[in-house]
Amino acid sequence: MSTLTETQPKRMRSRGQAGDRVFAGLARGAGILILVVLAAVFVFLLVKGLPGFNASAATIGQGFTSFWDVGWPLLFGTILIAVLALIISVPFSIAIALFIAFYAPRRLAVPIGYIIDLLAAVPSIVFGLWGGQQLANSLRPVYSWLGTHASWFPLFKGPYAGTGRVGVTAVLVLAVMVLPITTAISREVFAQTPKLTQEAAIGLGATRWEVVKLSVFPHAKSGVIAGVMLGLGRALGETMAVVMVYSSSPRVTFNVISNSSPQTIASYIANNFAEANPDKRSMLIAAGLILFAVTFVVNFAARAAILRGERRMSR
Repeated sequence: MSTLTETQPKRMRSRGQAGDRVFAGLARGAGILILVVLAAVFVFLLVKGLPGFNASAATIGQGFTSFWDVGWPLLFGTILIAVLALIISVPFSIAIALFIAFYAPRRLAVPIGYIIDLLAAVPSIVFGLWGGQQLANSLRPVYSWLGTHASWFPLFKGPYAGTGRVGVTAVLVLAVMVLPITTAISREVFAQTPKLTQEAAIGLGATRWEVVKLSVFPHAKSGVIAGVMLGLGRALGETMAVVMVYSSSPRVTFNVISNSSPQTIASYIANNFAEANPDKRSMLIAAGLILFAVTFVVNFAARAAILRGERRMSR
């Protein structure tokens, strides 16, 4: 009898150890697989895109003489459109996250949280249809007013295109698409703020806003920054929504209400890839390599911000 009672725990331990080894192997294999896929994408872009950096003027077309005559304006347009989208979406994202986490009653906070999460699952082509067909037409009077009365500001220098399908419409569509990402991450970070810290601030007589400002924001700062950076990565790489809202050509300009609005790398590739010959396709892949590098740096910076915040909070 005693022998049976001694062998049962040993069998359970051996089974548990075998399960741990299997799980660890699967997790390690999944991580390695992701790295292999990422490396394969990079190698493909590098091999296929390197000849594109030396593309001839005839291959590039549109009056450009070298790849970088196109590359720099496209990179400028990509960053400009994405940053403007963040400037619009981030304040709303943080405000919505604070409302859900601290101000809204639970019966209201839960459905709002579900709606925000579902908004992130809407396909980008749906946002493109809405932006190009409805939003652009609805905002034409606003753009016309900006082109007439705010032309002193570089973004609204004009002349207004008249169609509504301009760069600022793409900015607004991207802002809506980025909003659920930043909101969801900010909400989770706010919810992880230590309750004892908040209760201590309330016990000292702090108002709800003072609790948020003095207790929540310092704890959640790195997480919010990471959410913003991930949203920026989404905005940088968005294709279909931008393509369906407006079209332009590579140029360095801050003007986003005229036909000369800057173009993004993703939309440039999408507009030209189908009819491209092999040389042109190589040049487009080179542009994709630049976009890959930019988004990788952005996501790497977001991860670094998260790790820095975790180290600071663990001290």
